[in-house]
Amino acid sequence: MTATKTDSVVTPAPTGSVEPPVADGIVVVDKPAGLTSHTVVARIRKLAGTRKVGHAGTLDPMATGVLVVGINRATRLLGHLQLADKSYDATILLGATTTTDDAEGTIVDTAAPTAVGAVTAEAIEAAVAGFRGEISQVPSKVSAIKVDGRRAYQRVRDGEEVALKARSVTVSRYDVTDVRPGVAAIEVDVTVDCSSGTYIRALARDLGAELGVGGHLTMLRRTRVGSFGMDTAHTLEELAEDFTWLPIAQVAGETFPRYDADAEQAAAIRTGRPLSGLKLEPGQTAMFDPSGVFLALYEPHGPVAKPTAVFVS
Repeated sequence: MTATKTDSVVTPAPTGSVEPPVADGIVVVDKPAGLTSHTVVARIRKLAGTRKVGHAGTLDPMATGVLVVGINRATRLLGHLQLADKSYDATILLGATTTTDDAEGTIVDTAAPTAVGAVTAEAIEAAVAGFRGEISQVPSKVSAIKVDGRRAYQRVRDGEEVALKARSVTVSRYDVTDVRPGVAAIEVDVTVDCSSGTYIRALARDLGAELGVGGHLTMLRRTRVGSFGMDTAHTLEELAEDFTWLPIAQVAGETFPRYDADAEQAAAIRTGRPLSGLKLEPGQTAMFDPSGVFLALYEPHGPVAKPTAVFVS
């Protein structure tokens, strides 16, 4: 799916006693700083007039940018979309470490100005290069990873010491876009393309550790999730004025190979029955009825096609 070629459906925001719109689709939100992803979902529930709203890929309150939100039937589609690859713009401050690996935490250590002054732009570039590709990364202690059934950040807030295991992630792009030296700290702007599960706070922490001066994240903006970028994102204020979403049929048709079923096949698909004699491409195919209604995702299993998810009853 190419987000830049997507046309959105626009419905005026509800006023007075008019019922708000109810849609089956995807809303791409430009999340503001200071709000949790859960709060954004609550706002979308109110605007869409439905409780069935979910999001893909949590953003910390400090972070801004792309948050992909599903409405009604599209909440189930989120798990099937290719949303693993993400892009970020970030600012790293070298010279201090914090309890949370970002600016919201308490500073626990600072480097001497002489040590910070000895860090050159060339040294930063060389250190960044070591974090490209498939790397082993220890997530931030205040991540949402569960430890014995409880979120790591909850355990940290309760005063517990949390030790998380390293995990393999892929950083396909890690570019330094600007370096701003200061007396006691250096600000480094970076652009990152990475796999799901990569913590940009951890990249900031580890870059500072590699350079021997400590580091933490001071700004984070997610610019892409899968094929959904800032070009299709809308602020909450914009959505309150014109509630804009991508219909589930459009998203499915542009994301997956499309199969237009005849009436008999559509009846079978609606009840999730296997279909024989179809030559579907490997992976999932979006199945539509003769009128263009998106019905289900099917995939080939030898001589038959079986459903992976049915979206109509």
